[in-house]
Amino acid sequence: MDVVLGLGNPGARYRATRHNVGFHVVDRLAVRAGVSLWRDDGVEASLGVGRISGRDVVLAKPETFMNRSGRTAVALWSRCDPSDHRFVVVVDDADLDLGRIRIRPGGGHGGHNGLASIADELGTERFVRVRVGVAGPARPDGDLADYVLSSFGPDETERVEDAIRGAADAVEEVLASGVGPAMNRWNGRVLSPLADGPDEASSTQS
Repeated sequence: MDVVLGLGNPGARYRATRHNVGFHVVDRLAVRAGVSLWRDDGVEASLGVGRISGRDVVLAKPETFMNRSGRTAVALWSRCDPSDHRFVVVVDDADLDLGRIRIRPGGGHGGHNGLASIADELGTERFVRVRVGVAGPARPDGDLADYVLSSFGPDETERVEDAIRGAADAVEEVLASGVGPAMNRWNGRVLSPLADGPDEASSTQS
């Protein structure tokens, strides 16, 4: 069974922060698939099971804090036995401009505590990352700890919505077609403002 694990911090205090974009993408996928999430203490996460892109998928949001996300990841890995590189982690990236999506089949954690915890617990960095850019014009050059725990500004609201929709589309393509085709379609693209329907996103090549 495939796994989509969105990263964030639990609790109302963090709900609207940049660090919680992964949670919002999983919530969007759950709505699209008609999946309800419930708390599963065995994996320390909120889980939902459904069909996405023709595949059986577990959607998950850890109930631990970001730097302990690996505990949920390793529990899901052992329970679901994902194959074909379809263990997908959706994560915020403060080095990417808001509205950019980047997909990778593996690699380092880049200083992200959630990815570091997952790689440490799994003993491998070979899991798919869908990185969602959260960097706005006020992004500082130095330490990003406070920045990623800040909320988006009013002028960023539309781009945040575009990014969440686009990241959900990208995850669906990873599940449907695999990492390579999804990378070719999404990496390097800049999401444009939405046009008509609630889940229609347009994009232009950068």
